[in-house]
Amino acid sequence: MAYIKKTEGSLRKDVIGICLFLMFLVSFLFTEQIKQDPLMAKLPKMFVQFNTIFLSIIIETIPFILLGVFISSFIQTFVSEKAIAKFIPKKPIMAIVPAILLGFAFPLCECAIVPVVRRLIKKGLPLHIGAVLLISTPILNPVVLLSTYFAFRNHEAILYARMGLAIFVAAIVGTITYFLFKNRKELKWSKEELAGEAVSGATRTLSRWKQTFYHASDEFFDTGKYIIIGAFLASLFQTFFNRNFLLSIGTDDVRSTGLMMGLSFLLSICSEADAFIAASFGTTFSKVSLIAFLVYGPILDIKNALMLFAAFNTRFVLAFISIVTVVVFFSALCLKFIL
Repeated sequence: MAYIKKTEGSLRKDVIGICLFLMFLVSFLFTEQIKQDPLMAKLPKMFVQFNTIFLSIIIETIPFILLGVFISSFIQTFVSEKAIAKFIPKKPIMAIVPAILLGFAFPLCECAIVPVVRRLIKKGLPLHIGAVLLISTPILNPVVLLSTYFAFRNHEAILYARMGLAIFVAAIVGTITYFLFKNRKELKWSKEELAGEAVSGATRTLSRWKQTFYHASDEFFDTGKYIIIGAFLASLFQTFFNRNFLLSIGTDDVRSTGLMMGLSFLLSICSEADAFIAASFGTTFSKVSLIAFLVYGPILDIKNALMLFAAFNTRFVLAFISIVTVVVFFSALCLKFIL
């Protein structure tokens, strides 16, 4: 009976994933035909705009998801628990420093980093170090820093403030996470994964590279459905939200900072491109609120929030979201005394 339930649950997930993937595929391949359909002509232009935004988010995100799941699968196959243990300093708080520095090395956005951190924690990485990587990597990686430089080449202080605030937030959140959760297990393990752990010896007959591709395929389809759902919700917001509301409160530091943090969550823009969006708000919002937008969005948006809830226990995700929100909000407001 347990096996039947497991199979039914797995089949349901696969069907949902395939349906979402087919929805994206039809929208992508038949965009022009859909636009020219007589029925579409009777619909408001906003529906066409929604389809365009939805596709652009998916197309922008998919390459980084692929990168993330392949790195995750490589870790699963080639990196041992002993190797990770050697990398981590014995003192938990001191281990935060190399984790932050690691953020400068990996070109992973907020979507791609979730499966990587999930895999590392399964291999023995402490939970609070995983939290640090979730914050530092999407902001401090070289691609994001370069895009921020070009977007704000006339305001380099915003680049340095983004880097500095990301490092500060990662250190504070990592420390708080350690004292709150210590080394408790907060990952979700599916029945399929537990069954896979029990029969892992059977997969060892495959070559390591074949194992890597099998893991990558499973993880891509498991992660992809959350990306599509997140892109769908973000597209709805971008299409139907009244942007004139933003202009009415753009000058107040407190309200505009909170608003821009909320906006970064809802827009769900990839961290490699968000600097150019933030720059477009430069004449409307204060520098403090723009920096909050640039730091909060890569840590939390609709897409990766769904992925976090799928990968971790709800208790941890709610705590992580709360701590990050409070720390980013108040530390961003403190920047107005420096900038």
